Amino acid sequence: MKFNPKILVIISFFILSCNGQTTKETQTIDVKSFAEKMEATPDAQILDVRTPEEFSTAHIDNAVNVNWLGDSFVSGAEKLDKTKPVFVYCKSGGRSKSAASKLEELGFTKIYELQGGILKWDAAGMSKPTGRTIGLTVDGYNKLINSDKKILVNFYAEWCAPCKKMAPYIAKMQKENNDEFELIRLDADKNKTLMDAMKISELPTMFLYNKGEKKWQHSGYISEEDLRKQIQ
Repeated sequence: MKFNPKILVIISFFILSCNGQTTKETQTIDVKSFAEKMEATPDAQILDVRTPEEFSTAHIDNAVNVNWLGDSFVSGAEKLDKTKPVFVYCKSGGRSKSAASKLEELGFTKIYELQGGILKWDAAGMSKPTGRTIGLTVDGYNKLINSDKKILVNFYAEWCAPCKKMAPYIAKMQKENNDEFELIRLDADKNKTLMDAMKISELPTMFLYNKGEKKWQHSGYISEEDLRKQIQ
């Protein structure tokens, strides 16, 4: 059978037409791009989807707080203008991703999600100083790690999925009686001053010290087996 090239042209036209109709409402962008797009958007709609407690500690200027984990996210989001861009963020990116998907379902036409959340925002030096000390100071931290024992510091948060996955074996290791090793857990939300000073932008984050000197650092999930290898 003789091939008709016109058929290929017609098929290509329909494929390109279908692809051209597909739009992606959400863009996940880095701190610099997020800030630039907010600056370029008149009366930008900035949506903080963390808990009210987290929001009260610190937030991006002019943001409104609609708790993703609460019972009124949809009704709160519906108060925003769906035809205008919305800038959404959380602590590290997990909740904002889910919130962005819901915003798409609700009909929002342009959504910008902050990659890495406010942890990345703070680590990039974008937050304005509050003048308040929240949690442990840098001096207090330095005294904490200055020990003859090996000190493993675990920065975590209650909402952090990898932190929750690691919690059972971390708790077990804390209870172990060891003359050469000590594990200390620090809640990131209750130690914002320290988080900012150390530019910690991901949770969990772990530091291993020996006589006050940092020997190892890791961010993200790590298995019990791999962690124990580091402290041997």
